[in-house]
Amino acid sequence: MPSLAEEELFLTSKPGKSKDKSHTMHRHFHRCFASTSTMFLWALFLVALTASYLSFQSFVDNSSKYLSTAWGGIQWEKQVRASAQIHRTNGFSVLVTGAAGFVGTHVSLALKKRGDGIVGLDNFNNYYDPTLKKARKSILNSHNIFIVEGDINDARMLAKLFDIVAFTHVMHLAAQAGVRYAMKNPNSYVHSNIAGLVTLLEECKNANPQPAIVWASSSSVYGLNEKVPFSESDRTDQPASLYAATKKAGEEITHTYNHIYGLSVTGLRFFTVYGPWGRPDMAYFSFTRNILQGKPITIYRGKNRVDLARDFTYIDDIVKGCMASLDTAKNSTGSGGKKQGPAQYRIFNLGNTSPVTVPMMVGILEKHLKNKAKKNFIEMPGNGDVPFTHANISSARTELGYKPTTDLQTGLKKFVRWYLSYSGYNHDKFVM
Repeated sequence: MPSLAEEELFLTSKPGKSKDKSHTMHRHFHRCFASTSTMFLWALFLVALTASYLSFQSFVDNSSKYLSTAWGGIQWEKQVRASAQIHRTNGFSVLVTGAAGFVGTHVSLALKKRGDGIVGLDNFNNYYDPTLKKARKSILNSHNIFIVEGDINDARMLAKLFDIVAFTHVMHLAAQAGVRYAMKNPNSYVHSNIAGLVTLLEECKNANPQPAIVWASSSSVYGLNEKVPFSESDRTDQPASLYAATKKAGEEITHTYNHIYGLSVTGLRFFTVYGPWGRPDMAYFSFTRNILQGKPITIYRGKNRVDLARDFTYIDDIVKGCMASLDTAKNSTGSGGKKQGPAQYRIFNLGNTSPVTVPMMVGILEKHLKNKAKKNFIEMPGNGDVPFTHANISSARTELGYKPTTDLQTGLKKFVRWYLSYSGYNHDKFVM
């Protein structure tokens, strides 16, 4: 039976007195600035005034950007309640953060399909073109899933949501993604991945009952680890990027809240997720766009011209892992911020466990697009990327029943079909 992702695949100023005035103004100016020291003090005052204004303006701009007040009211509350309504026996009521994101959209649809109640939350930032997020939101809305437009750092908004709905679970997928972007805008990673996480956890620990939490960590936490495949017990204290560092910090923070407040926490280390409705900043997505437009693509190589490899994991397999994590999550043991007993804490790798080199991935895209890529091979810069990823999924297999079934050839074919339709191409001319 086709997944919901597949069902939605193709949705797609008098000159006369000037002398006298000038003379008078000169006298006043001389009196005011009779000494160099006075002038210097005035200059300092003006600089300080300007700096204060700019700082205030920046604060206002950032507050407007991150803490949207477009929520609240009777109608808004009705929409939240309706969306959170459970339609199956022993079903869940789930708050999905980052719901209009790539993984968030697919997980929300899967939850809705089986009868769970879902309330989505997304800030619709411009890390990549918000048009794609708006399109995902339209699909979610068509399935009666309400998306609250707001930021996870908005404690008042979160408190209101928890006041309206007694969430059984939180699927926390909101985050500032991307390894290289951290070099341009590091503060966004601290804002979302650390401050936002703490704000959310604070609300969860104060809730009564406390929800169980499943959240997205990342395979990036393995950083410079050279042991393969990567196992959950491997060292993760050598991050290669700020993104990875914030995700590792997230694991430590969630463990703290689990230990002190009794929150049930499951962290999922995703490995290079791809598929329909994916993120435009990902290599497979941008390569597809450039190949179709006849533009060159840049392929990085490691030391000694070694090809980079990734454990590409298809979106449907990731969704299965997310759902199984929710289904096997035990209840939190705290109440109103007080721990009553030990609580479940887990971390799992979710990958495909079959790494593929980037040139091989490009070759598959060329086949499906019936176009040759214009390739530029360059040495990988020191921008936070790592040479390879490879997941050991034995723990997820044992405890979650996780078993990925989609290989890269099949998954990229599905992605290309979606991309051609979404971008307005005649897919019959391309995909084999």
